[in-house]
Amino acid sequence: MAEVEIKAVSKAFGKTQALSDLSLTIGDGEFVALLGPTGAGKTTALRLIAGLEQPDSGSIRIDGRDVTGDAPADRDVAFVFQQYSLYPHLTVFENMAFALRAPTRRMPEADIRAKVQEVARLLHIETKLDNKATQLSGGQMQRVAIGRALVRSPSIYLMDEPLSSLDAKLRGELRLELKRIQVDLGATILYVTHDQTEAMTMASRIGVIEGGRLMQIGTPREIYENPINAHVAARLGQPTINLLPAALFAGAPVGVETIGARTEHLTIARGGGDISATVKRVEHLGDQSHLHLDLAGRPVVTLADPEAGFGAGDVVSLRLNRPLFFDAKGWRVAA
Repeated sequence: MAEVEIKAVSKAFGKTQALSDLSLTIGDGEFVALLGPTGAGKTTALRLIAGLEQPDSGSIRIDGRDVTGDAPADRDVAFVFQQYSLYPHLTVFENMAFALRAPTRRMPEADIRAKVQEVARLLHIETKLDNKATQLSGGQMQRVAIGRALVRSPSIYLMDEPLSSLDAKLRGELRLELKRIQVDLGATILYVTHDQTEAMTMASRIGVIEGGRLMQIGTPREIYENPINAHVAARLGQPTINLLPAALFAGAPVGVETIGARTEHLTIARGGGDISATVKRVEHLGDQSHLHLDLAGRPVVTLADPEAGFGAGDVVSLRLNRPLFFDAKGWRVAA
């Protein structure tokens, strides 16, 4: 594994600026996730590191070596794409062994077999090695695609939303598997996703990216508790943070235009709060309920104990508890 440094990298496609002045360091053995919506520039960042695209400006270093102008084959990276991209006529073993048989890194056949079997055990597909790729389920095919990268032992693994096409249960299982494997191997991973749960549960650091710019990077807890602006605050948290006009509440600091209230920032009661709201709808989720409220004509979503017995039409009181404050441009204001 190796440290990867992206320094002031920009990339445009015609009149579309995909990345602007991106600087990011992925430490040796670190799991970093880039979190952002479609079109934010996440995949472009991966493709630049892999050498599939060339930056307009800036540099990329892997293990201290400037690889900005190097061909993809000379960068020692492995790429896991969103789609499986397996060879359908080959067996699982042959798909995973394919890269190890390339002329640039040919290994003895006995070593190839040992490596493929080792990775297959990690991914729990050791009984499928003789199956054709077309005989696998979607989850198994994605494990093979990940395994094809893992056998390489490259400087860095680049992963482009590899779990997004799987169902929710399988995504949850593979999140745990992938994190376990990363820890066991000490692998360096740059993982791209629009799913906050994937970023929060797997990454040691999260970089929130929007419009080609890296807005903030930090541990999941840092990003969640101390977002630098309202956009970053809205990227993490389920249900999403409520952004409300400061004028609705008394006592906001000077310069505050918007109050950000997550579920833990709101205390709900039958009376005695700072402001009243009306329950519009209740979503029962078993151990908790989502309460959809109308607060002076603005929607608010928060969590409530199912035993509280709130129902549509109830009038409740809300009290703020150390919320987040933002100015007119959405930047964080100290409490």
